[in-house]
Amino acid sequence: MEGIDPAVPPSGTGCADCETATPPGWWFHLRRCAQCGHIGCCDSSPSRHASAHAAATGHRFARSFEPGEEWFWDYGEQVMYESGPSLAAPAHRPLEQSAPGPADRVPEDWTRHLHQ
Repeated sequence: MEGIDPAVPPSGTGCADCETATPPGWWFHLRRCAQCGHIGCCDSSPSRHASAHAAATGHRFARSFEPGEEWFWDYGEQVMYESGPSLAAPAHRPLEQSAPGPADRVPEDWTRHLHQ
């Protein structure tokens, strides 16, 4: 499928942009670019890096990087697909990694920082 490369592994286990920010950020849930593997934070997260990645690169498809979720989002059409092709492992963030996370960066009032 155009815009999806099933052979590309994820860029890491957390939001690549939150990890490299100064100071490092935190996220609510993670999304994986289905074309290049970039891991970004969801639109409910304070920084919305997955959407920013899609806008900057034109990479239309993202897959949830949360355990138990296999859905894809098409940023171009603003449509969710319940499933899609299998992507290179791992399929989700490590089970021991908290959501929101990373645990040591999440503020006590984290729910006040989420986007609706």
